[in-house]
Amino acid sequence: MTAGTLQPARLWPGDVVKVGAVGLRTRPMRAFLSALGIAIGIAAMVAVVGVSSSSRADLDRALASLGTNLLTVSPGSTLTGEAAQLPYESEAMVSRIAPVRQVSSIGLLNEAKVYRTGKIPETETNGIATYAARTDLRSATGAELGNGVWLNAATGSFPATVLGSTAAQRLGIGHAAPDVQVLIGGRWFTVIGILKPAALAPELDTAALVGWPAAQARLGFDGHPTTIYTRSQDASVEDVRDVLGATVNPEAPNEVQVSRPSDALAAKKAAGEAFTGLLLGLGAVALLVGGVGVANTMVISVLERRSEIGLRRSLGATRGQIRTQFLSESLLLSALGGVGGAVIGMIVTSIYALYQGWPVVIPAWAVLGGVAATLLIGAVAGLYPAIRASRLSPTEALATT
Repeated sequence: MTAGTLQPARLWPGDVVKVGAVGLRTRPMRAFLSALGIAIGIAAMVAVVGVSSSSRADLDRALASLGTNLLTVSPGSTLTGEAAQLPYESEAMVSRIAPVRQVSSIGLLNEAKVYRTGKIPETETNGIATYAARTDLRSATGAELGNGVWLNAATGSFPATVLGSTAAQRLGIGHAAPDVQVLIGGRWFTVIGILKPAALAPELDTAALVGWPAAQARLGFDGHPTTIYTRSQDASVEDVRDVLGATVNPEAPNEVQVSRPSDALAAKKAAGEAFTGLLLGLGAVALLVGGVGVANTMVISVLERRSEIGLRRSLGATRGQIRTQFLSESLLLSALGGVGGAVIGMIVTSIYALYQGWPVVIPAWAVLGGVAATLLIGAVAGLYPAIRASRLSPTEALATT
């Protein structure tokens, strides 16, 4: 370095922020309105994503209640046309399939008829069937209790029964109580609970359910399940269905009947794809609007501050420092708008979702991605004005004052 050579002052990160904030502080109303425009765009994007995601979560919840991931297994027929049986260990075998979350079963007792009293003719069964039931049957089928209690490890070994909603009506029983008994297979059973209508397992509506141990000890149940209920991960329902037959009865998979996945599962997948396309499209539009707003604001700022640029250049500011000043100003403006918009979007989403009774779901990628995308677009939008400002010569800029 030769004597007399001047070196431009170096701008530290803190200095860059202060210099970039000059334009925002000197024109607060314009900065506020510009940031507001960006915030509205980001808020719209976050709100659209949040509201759509909350709506989708509510839809998923509604579709899940329809049994989109529920499959049932029942015995078919043998090659000779006789009724087949499911093996004793079939329920345990199904539980070993990796994507399976829940497994339960019932076993039909053909000879155990249900009557309100012993004075009713044997032929008048009212279409009520008796089933041995596992204690986890309710969680697997989504059945809910109308009143009373469900079978457990204790009551499942004693003469206790839970009636389906239709069965209770046909027997003239409106509530479960210790003094209410029905005759099942010639033995008295106490009604301890009554189910609500079971949408996913309508066969339970006309059933008298007794514990698995009680059915074996008191009603001669042979232990073979007649219907197995299984719930799997939504994405794996088709795969699980393909292997259920061979898993339940490896020796004769053709003797096993497996239900097909619910049509609601296809509707759920279609809804997910539609929502994804909608979110991407609206998010892109919102970010584009925000970027145009930043670019417009910064171009006007350069035009109005030519004298400031000329003065700084005359005092020794380099072109790089001028570019840095306007680029940092653009980034600050974008950051203010992005963060403010994300907060507004989250508030709007929460209020609307709670008003609709939906679960509040605000994807983190929407918030963080919105702010990050705003900064990126702010940098791109501010790059041209910054370069344009740095190319102004001091004499040209000062001549416009």
